[in-house]
Amino acid sequence: MGGRYVLEREGAFYWMGGDPFGDYWEGREVPTDERLTWLAPVRPSIVVAIGLNYKDHASEMNKKLPEEPLVFLKPPSAVAGPDEPVRLPAWAGRIEHEAEMAVVIGRTASRVVAADAMRYVLGVTCLCDVTARELQVKDVQYSRAKGFDTFAPLGPCIAVGLDPSNLAIEGWVNGERRHQSNTDQLIFPVPVLIEHVTRFMTLQPGDIITTGTPSGVGALTPGDRVMVKVEGVGTLSNPCVAA
Repeated sequence: MGGRYVLEREGAFYWMGGDPFGDYWEGREVPTDERLTWLAPVRPSIVVAIGLNYKDHASEMNKKLPEEPLVFLKPPSAVAGPDEPVRLPAWAGRIEHEAEMAVVIGRTASRVVAADAMRYVLGVTCLCDVTARELQVKDVQYSRAKGFDTFAPLGPCIAVGLDPSNLAIEGWVNGERRHQSNTDQLIFPVPVLIEHVTRFMTLQPGDIITTGTPSGVGALTPGDRVMVKVEGVGTLSNPCVAA
């Protein structure tokens, strides 16, 4: 599905000219009566996810704290946009939500050192790392459990200019808050993650590193609405439906 980027300025939207990963500028204002469908703000070639990156989540999962970042991948086919239904397959067993802050890479990144890492970041967004927990336990590795279509909703925007080291993060299901934390609780902060990942993998503009979830994971069922809130970014909201 195609789409166009818009810029938000003090609550108003403007069509973007140029390249969001290069030079861009503010075009004409989007008329308030123009009907828009919001898409995922980026289509990454890969989603690099980090597990057990909050101490309280490692504790609730009965896992030892990792000595270095625990990396797994979610395929681009898992990406969904704001308000797009998350499809829950009944045969997969218990499916859970994980609210996360995600970092959007802005330029080709290879063998980046932590001190320079933020130069490679375009901005941050919200992501829900939907997980088929029973399959994760059964398979040991994470590919199938976290790789279903629609299991990586992200958005609603890419917020630029934020410091990702100190942002409040919350996860909600049907109006009930499940996650509440701050990115200052990350075991491995964003620059360390970028250095670690790009030591063995080249990241392209638009690729995602999602930084882990705080405690509070819980089940999703058809009919639920799951929301992820990151300070300065906004709210990502998605309904859940039976696959």
